[in-house]
Amino acid sequence: QVRLVESGGALVQAGGSLRLSCAASGRIFSINGRGWYRQAPGKQRELVARITSGSSPEYGDPAKGRFTISGDNAKLTVYLKMNSLKPEDTGVYYCNFPAFPSGFWGQGTQVTVSS
Repeated sequence: QVRLVESGGALVQAGGSLRLSCAASGRIFSINGRGWYRQAPGKQRELVARITSGSSPEYGDPAKGRFTISGDNAKLTVYLKMNSLKPEDTGVYYCNFPAFPSGFWGQGTQVTVSS
């Protein structure tokens, strides 16, 4: 059984920073493509960032220039450092590890950015 445990979400003021963490356990077969998605109230879930098999991670437009994704392959972890947070970054952030058909998802961690 695969389990993803996320942490690090919090209430923060605009301009602040947070670091999200995700640790996976269980039968994980693929670590390339693991990353973070978010869902704001009334909106669809969107990509924030993910680690790829290439040299550079993939970032969603809202994350470019402000967020940095990293991870430890051996420990099955993935982290998201978020700087210069904006109120529009508010949402539930989900960790994802790729797997057929829809991947493994964490329970989500709430990030709230106040103006």
